[in-house]
Amino acid sequence: MVFSFVVDYLKHRLKAKTRHGTHSPFVYKLVDEVIYNFTVNTAYKSIEQQRKKLFNDHSLVSVTDLGAGSHVNKNRTKQVRQIAKNALKSPRLAQLIYRLAKDFQPKAIIELGTCLGITTAYLAKASPDATVVTIEGCSETAAVAKKNFEDLALKNIELHVGNFDHIFPDVIAKQASLDFVYIDGNHRKDATLTYFKWCLPKVTENSLLIFDDIYWSKGMKEAWTEIKNDPQVTLTVDLFWIGLVFFKKGQAKQHFKLKF
Repeated sequence: MVFSFVVDYLKHRLKAKTRHGTHSPFVYKLVDEVIYNFTVNTAYKSIEQQRKKLFNDHSLVSVTDLGAGSHVNKNRTKQVRQIAKNALKSPRLAQLIYRLAKDFQPKAIIELGTCLGITTAYLAKASPDATVVTIEGCSETAAVAKKNFEDLALKNIELHVGNFDHIFPDVIAKQASLDFVYIDGNHRKDATLTYFKWCLPKVTENSLLIFDDIYWSKGMKEAWTEIKNDPQVTLTVDLFWIGLVFFKKGQAKQHFKLKF
């Protein structure tokens, strides 16, 4: 799996373009002003300080895995610092997700896969007037995330704990439309496609769906291909680590691979 992932990454780097290889005004602006905007932002500082605390947290939690590649629930005891090291999104990627939320200014954000809450915190800071609804399958991991939100004084986060399959449909049902959805959990083809299809009835031409780890496995690569080919999808941006999905009406279907 590691070898295949490295091969996919090298292939992506060979095919991917920069801002100068895009012929879509919308994508060029997105790349220039959001994706490649690496300006240091003071909003990042407190969250990265919280990340450092997690890297030094030796406390133990029982981790329930509801579907990272298997139908079987698994419980393992891990140190918080192990989870922080292995599961948190890198600052570079988490800050990109912050910039996307900051640029789109959605009224509501949904995140599947809270983990320890670092990316959730970035989303909450990017859109302080939006409600960030985040779902985590593991209760003890969610408790750590909740403490992080309290330490960062974030008041616009609504944390749900349980199985995505049970909670996500209810969350969608409460939304008039889906503005910004970040799917980072249960990395199986069938689950990913199910979550995507649940979103479709409520997407608009202003919606953004973000799929994490689109090259994580053969199944995830297949899911990403099916998502791109869906008739409602008009534009995608493949950044290797994540895939951005748009539903812009009145434009020909386009798919971009970009270096990040």
